[in-house]
Amino acid sequence: MRPDTGNLGDVFAAYSDSESTAVIDLRFPDAPKEISHRALNDAVDGLARGLVRAGFNPGDRVGILSLNRVEFLEVLFGAMRAGCVPVMINAKLPADQVRYIVKDAGANIVFCEEDLSPLCDPGTRTINFDDDEYRDFVDAGVFESFVPGPTDIAEQPYTSGSTGRPKGVLLHHVGQRWMIGQLIDSRSITENDRSIISAPLYHKNALLAIKSALGAGGSVVLMARFDVNDYIRCIGDYGLTMMTGVPTMYALLLQQEELLEQTELSSVRTLSMGSAPASEVLLDNLQEVFPKATINLNYGITEGGPVLLSWQHADGLPKPRSSVGYPLPDCEIKLVDGPDENEGVLHTRNPGVMIGYHNLPDETARVLEDGWLDTGDILRRDDDGWFYFVGRADDMFVTGGENIYPGDVETMLERHDDVMQAVVVPAPNALKAHVPHAFVVPRAGSDLTEDEVKQHALANAPAYAHPRRVYLVEELPLAGTNKIDLKVLKQRAAEAAEADGTA
Repeated sequence: MRPDTGNLGDVFAAYSDSESTAVIDLRFPDAPKEISHRALNDAVDGLARGLVRAGFNPGDRVGILSLNRVEFLEVLFGAMRAGCVPVMINAKLPADQVRYIVKDAGANIVFCEEDLSPLCDPGTRTINFDDDEYRDFVDAGVFESFVPGPTDIAEQPYTSGSTGRPKGVLLHHVGQRWMIGQLIDSRSITENDRSIISAPLYHKNALLAIKSALGAGGSVVLMARFDVNDYIRCIGDYGLTMMTGVPTMYALLLQQEELLEQTELSSVRTLSMGSAPASEVLLDNLQEVFPKATINLNYGITEGGPVLLSWQHADGLPKPRSSVGYPLPDCEIKLVDGPDENEGVLHTRNPGVMIGYHNLPDETARVLEDGWLDTGDILRRDDDGWFYFVGRADDMFVTGGENIYPGDVETMLERHDDVMQAVVVPAPNALKAHVPHAFVVPRAGSDLTEDEVKQHALANAPAYAHPRRVYLVEELPLAGTNKIDLKVLKQRAAEAAEADGTA
């Protein structure tokens, strides 16, 4: 069966007889566990049979609360084969939010790790991966997968909830199978590729990387959590060909100069990143360390497919390194509410767009009209049709009547030779409503000062965009998906403005 048709849980079923490696589970790094395509397929069938035996029906929600491990994949794909809908829950959430998601989704069962089960309501049935309860639940044998209709839901990830309660995103089998087929084709993924997954599996980037790698007959190295030294060692130990992550992860990786020099890196053919802007300096440094790799920036949104853009141009034109891509086949895009038709908020209509938000008809209607999804992201398009990420519409803030896009200011700051990474946030200001504050990680060994950063900004950008305060920090706080925790930084900036009397 082609990777772009059928039940999403069967995305790798074409390789079910293969003894080649599908997953290398590094939950215990000193005792890696290799699972073949055949063994993974059998385990997924067993989980699906177990759900049916336990009385679960198509459409029933099945929670997963776990760090990365192969059992997560067994439940993810097994639930879909049974026609159930897996609900992937952020393992770093507090108990009240975990319980909210379980209740909102209507999940009557949650598969979890022992340490995480107390996060669930005592009345929720939990199946512990770490004891006989999970093994007893599985019913070994061949399973005939549920055949989905055009709008049957495959999975229900939840948004991060950065602007309120987490929202369940309804993604359907047809759209997600289309999405995986497009990724395999546009990224030329084959059975010879081996990817590494260190981002949490409840995140869109990790889920897509897993499905596309397995759907092409390739393999994945699965880390329970990101550890920069273990990550680098995996490149050499397992001959990784594809890497994906966020800019913060790659910035940490580049700091490990000695370990990188000792590691064989030549197997890496593609290196991609998304979920946050990346500076030219970061891209230059990565290209120097991985000279044989093609470096690509990605753009996606959970509600929208999630990937909308390809690394390949319809006319074969070379991709500019700073571009996030060219529209995938069958993916319509328009830019609205901008200065012209080539810059604005991206709206998309494509087969992978969500059905809607779970139990939120008003919120669905706000972002989805006639099949067009309002992403809330501002992009621009060049004369060849390549797209470039500008920023989130709701990240933009106004200072003295001028629009500030944090990503633009960050990119400018990171052009300074001694700046490794920069994050810009709004701080309250009595005169201008908000002003930029910058958190800067200096390059190792540099003597960077706050004034140098300010002078660089004044020399390279409009005066209104220069950061009124610069915080030199050793590292930036990370949220659950290894992205910068902007809430923490905004709070610190607000407290500083209050303390110095400018708020």
